[in-house]
Amino acid sequence: MSTAKPTVADVRVDPYLGTVVHVVGTRQARPNLPATGCPFCPGGLESPEPYDVRWFKNRWPAMPGNRCEVVLYTSEHDATFWSLGVEGARKVIDLWAERSAELGARPDVDFVLVFENRGQEVGATISHPHGQIYAYDHVPARPAALVSAGWSPEKDPGERLITEQGAWQAYVPFAATWPIAVTVAPAERLPDLAAVSGESRNELAAVLIDVFRRLDRLYDAPLPYMMWLNQQPTGGDWPDGWFHIEIVSPWRSAGVSRFIAAAEVACEEYFNPVIPEVLAADLRALDV
Repeated sequence: MSTAKPTVADVRVDPYLGTVVHVVGTRQARPNLPATGCPFCPGGLESPEPYDVRWFKNRWPAMPGNRCEVVLYTSEHDATFWSLGVEGARKVIDLWAERSAELGARPDVDFVLVFENRGQEVGATISHPHGQIYAYDHVPARPAALVSAGWSPEKDPGERLITEQGAWQAYVPFAATWPIAVTVAPAERLPDLAAVSGESRNELAAVLIDVFRRLDRLYDAPLPYMMWLNQQPTGGDWPDGWFHIEIVSPWRSAGVSRFIAAAEVACEEYFNPVIPEVLAADLRALDV
């Protein structure tokens, strides 16, 4: 085996497809699970004092230059996002907005991604409620394509609507790639989370709490999921960004993951066994 030492960041681009790959050999040394206790609980490695919400620099960054951060939603280890209530979720939203604005103002940052992986099925190594923020020095292909294509929320998702609160609605997208997929978006264009103000943040918090409660009720089990915030890029000229949140899960039934396999990876065309309209109806029918 080669003894070459991995660099902090080795960004490579496939010469034919243009796929960007961050080779981060340094992350091989990061612990898969905490050896003792939870580092995010009060008194732990990353949280020496009690807190409501908290952020800190990632000790095992995927990119150099202090561009990777961790956001803790609550000091309660067994909490869920929906158990935070509107007040607690609003604090998380405020911190997301604050960190996005500060990172996005840096000259070496063109795009800020706020995201969460929940559950071992999607790679989360610590169960304490938390998310992350990556600040890219370029605009990645997918968010660039969304903005360039003029993405906007569906005006009338019809039978795929799940819930709504104020100017916010949550619905199952028409061509969902994942078996469980939810889009949360405002009715009027807002470029990023920082542009969401006042009562509208409380409405967003209420919608997210509603959606996550329904998702955990869907199979009467904590649902593994990935969530990310699509914000307008901060570098370059991108006047048409429309802020929205995507939530997806690999579960096609209780405890059963649907794997994206060879034909899908090879062709980037997907086969979803869950009918979007049926998923929306099931989520709407839940008593939350």
